[in-house]
Amino acid sequence: MNYEIKGGAFPVVICQLADGERMTTEKGSMVWMSPNMEMTTTGGGIGKMFSKALSGESMFQNIYTARGAGMITFGSSFPGRIMPIEIAPGREMILQKSAFLAAESSVSLSIHFNKKIGAGLFGGEGFIMQRLSGSGIAFAEIDGELIEYDLAPGQQMVIDTGNVAGFEPTVSIDIRQVAGLKNKLLGGEGFFNTVLTGPGKIWLQTMPISNVAGAIRPYIPTGNG
Repeated sequence: MNYEIKGGAFPVVICQLADGERMTTEKGSMVWMSPNMEMTTTGGGIGKMFSKALSGESMFQNIYTARGAGMITFGSSFPGRIMPIEIAPGREMILQKSAFLAAESSVSLSIHFNKKIGAGLFGGEGFIMQRLSGSGIAFAEIDGELIEYDLAPGQQMVIDTGNVAGFEPTVSIDIRQVAGLKNKLLGGEGFFNTVLTGPGKIWLQTMPISNVAGAIRPYIPTGNG
């Protein structure tokens, strides 16, 4: 598979596939393709579908197979970037579940539950994430711009939960309360932040769609009047 990322604020990734090569996506992100691409939809088994339903994910995956040399394009749903990720044994990746766009069929996508109790109770979207393993190229959708840090062992970063796009499995995640009742109630930053602890790379996004939705909600008319 060869690919090219094009576009500005709303990028697309154009994938050129050889005969028999396959791409997988979970959320209707195909925007155009050659007519010889064959689509099949699968749930991956009852147990896997049930766990996905509990996590709020789509229960189904769309698999596109090239019948002869073919082309398929996946597009982002929000202004930002598309990040290619090379997955290999020992080079896995943890993503926010909203970040996964598409991948080669040799990349496995599974649910990743954060082990810390605090992250489970208060982490929101940060509690249930996605783990990419196997071998191949995957594409992640980044809201806004992408900032990367390489944390040393024990080095920490405190982050608003929605700004976490992904991190390497060597990075641990937990939730920290905002200090002080006044800060919680009046600070406008919520009650909790996400804490990532190295070693490993972390990927942060500058404009999470959840923050944008919260910012415009007060200006959306309610009712029929």
